[in-house]
Amino acid sequence: VQLQASGGGLVQAGGSLRLSCAASGSIFSIGDMAWYRQAPGNERELIASITGGHRTEYVDSVKGRFTISRDNGKTTVYLQMDSLKPEDTGVYYCNADLKMWGYRSSQKYWGQGTEVTVSS
Repeated sequence: VQLQASGGGLVQAGGSLRLSCAASGSIFSIGDMAWYRQAPGNERELIASITGGHRTEYVDSVKGRFTISRDNGKTTVYLQMDSLKPEDTGVYYCNADLKMWGYRSSQKYWGQGTEVTVSS
């Protein structure tokens, strides 16, 4: 199983980026998906999540600026980031609750991270 994240980069404050994270492998089902952010010197924090039923939640610092979504096949999760601020700088990791074929229960898997730098 693999979670491949992409879309990071360098952007000026006020700009936008769209992150993607695609799950692949012998996946039976995908449950909750989420994006975490690890700013320099800080711990990794949950910033947005989406359930299989498309219910979303956001940390206060990104509400109204970031939008999490998933595709119809529910194998890819996106994070649309608008009105970016320098404090949004960090490495963004996707996380998904995956149930693999042949396994009784699901497990959480991590993507490799994609770096976002917002200049002032």
